[in-house]
Amino acid sequence: MKKFLGVLVGIAVLLTACGTSVDESEQKKIVVGFGVGTYEEQFRQAILPILEDQGYEIEIKTLAHNNYVNPAMQEGSIDVSIFQSTAYMEAVNKELGIEMTALAFVPSAPQSMHSVKHDSIDAVQDGTVVALPDDPVNQERAVRVLEGLGWVSVDQDAGTIDFDIHQVHPAAYEIKFEVLDPAQILSSLPDVDYGIVNGNYIADSNRKITDGIAIEETPKEHRIIVSILKENEETQWAKDIKAAYESVAFEEYILAQEKYDGFILPEAWANN
Repeated sequence: MKKFLGVLVGIAVLLTACGTSVDESEQKKIVVGFGVGTYEEQFRQAILPILEDQGYEIEIKTLAHNNYVNPAMQEGSIDVSIFQSTAYMEAVNKELGIEMTALAFVPSAPQSMHSVKHDSIDAVQDGTVVALPDDPVNQERAVRVLEGLGWVSVDQDAGTIDFDIHQVHPAAYEIKFEVLDPAQILSSLPDVDYGIVNGNYIADSNRKITDGIAIEETPKEHRIIVSILKENEETQWAKDIKAAYESVAFEEYILAQEKYDGFILPEAWANN
């Protein structure tokens, strides 16, 4: 009997030890997902060292297309993503039936208009071809740039997450649109008159946003965020990631990089 009890105690101790080990591993290993773009570089060079110094084991997953990132979070293969705006996240929450939330703002790149054929917007005329992103959220942003120039008008009831190109109408000019994957617009500039490019692709191409022919005045809902599942919001690892993105060290890194000129900086840095 004593031998039997001893075995039970031993099993209980072993299970407790195993349970502790798993819990500690889960708390210290974080899988971070990215689409294609400059936000992964920011993370690797400035955020990763902060988290590793705190004892975290970080796995970085870069997916071939932004559309793959949120399904990866839904299925549990990543814990954190850094690539999307609040507006985009909210659209995906509805589409996939999940509950993601914004953890922190990231230095965000406005959209900007670029051309290899023209030096300014003055070359616009009827029939001018403008390349736009193909996803509704970034497409809506892009046509707002054109609206601000007076080139087009947009229906008053046009949405953001359900935006449709048919809600855009001629204003001063009859503009033709070339709708492309956002990552392809820069390489397609020789084939169009102008392209509205997401800022992270500009930063990755040895160009600067401030060199754009026209630059977006980016609404807050279109700034890039660190996103996680709502259920993880109060975990220690989530709080540590938020602190890293709002830290003086990360601010100093961004300000020292010329490629980030023109990026919108997090308001949290005003307290640093």
